[in-house]
Amino acid sequence: MSSNSALERTINKVLSQKETELVSQIDSAFQESLKNLESSRSRLESERTKIIESARKQAENLKRQIVGSSRLAARNKELVMIETDVNRAFEEARGKLANSGKEDSYRALTAKIVEDSIPQVGSDEVVIECNKNDADLVKKIVADLSKKDGKLKASISDKPINAIGGIRVKSADGTMSFDNTLDSRIERLKPLIRKNIARMLRGEEGEE
Repeated sequence: MSSNSALERTINKVLSQKETELVSQIDSAFQESLKNLESSRSRLESERTKIIESARKQAENLKRQIVGSSRLAARNKELVMIETDVNRAFEEARGKLANSGKEDSYRALTAKIVEDSIPQVGSDEVVIECNKNDADLVKKIVADLSKKDGKLKASISDKPINAIGGIRVKSADGTMSFDNTLDSRIERLKPLIRKNIARMLRGEEGEE
């Protein structure tokens, strides 16, 4: 009986030790799991923050692209409208100028163009080109200028140019030329007209 009791005590002691070890192992594993869970939670929170921040940046970029595209489309539409209006205005001006050959104001303008153009080529011997409708008028203007300036030797080309008015003048040797047709004058005005129209559309008429 005493032998059995000793055996039982030994078994119980062993079981108690194993139980303690097992509980300790379980507790250790539990603590390790908690640490891993906390670490995973931190990583997940960091990833979630990164995902949210990335999504926010993408949304901002998309917003800027949409706004930029809208502004660009509006700007392009404005430019097309300006170009259309400018071209229409100049076509109307071309039509009026083409039909103004017999008016005193047109004759005065042509005389001024001829007088201003000849000095631009730096020669007293020049060849002047004009359209066929203005040939007689230009010849008269040149004749009057030759009377005032005995050094001037100007001839009118027998080949008419395709222009609504004005002249092209060349030095006799062909090394210098100056285009002062109404067509070229109109083209030179276009950028300024476009700029003024754009400013008017933006309500900037009074600004410099």
